[in-house]
Amino acid sequence: MGQDHIRYDILAQDALRGVIRKVLSEVAATGRLPGEHHFFITFLTGAPGVRISQALKSKYPEQMTIVIQHQFWEMKVTESSFEIGLSFSDVPEKLFIPFNAIRGFYDPSVNFELEFDVPLADSDELPEAEITAYPVAPEKAEKTEDAAAKPADGDEKKAGSVVSLDAFRKKQ
Repeated sequence: MGQDHIRYDILAQDALRGVIRKVLSEVAATGRLPGEHHFFITFLTGAPGVRISQALKSKYPEQMTIVIQHQFWEMKVTESSFEIGLSFSDVPEKLFIPFNAIRGFYDPSVNFELEFDVPLADSDELPEAEITAYPVAPEKAEKTEDAAAKPADGDEKKAGSVVSLDAFRKKQ
């Protein structure tokens, strides 16, 4: 197979992160989520540019999942990151999260999920980028929490059709 000088994998990841950027920008502009929409966003806490409190960093040393639903404030979205205020056990916190640190985005109200293969901060080897976008099994859609954060499930298996970049690569 020929070498991909264009780096379609990176372009596709950037485009899908653009979906998250667009959605969060609209929420930031209105200050609320439309309809029943709410988001679970999993990100690497040690990724470059991530800013969270030491208390959250010690509780979630590798990754964490935030839930954006009823209570959030001061959401600001830029081309490369977003900032949001959330409460964790009645303690207000401000989080700064670059889009490149995001491993997953899930909106259970419409069974929409994006996953990104982001290497852990201490990983020496960068894996080939892989993107999956698929509908989520109904049983997962019913598991919503009204909390700001929960530990991320690293290797949870999900039902649905997986779309991998390998499916679109030319075979030689």
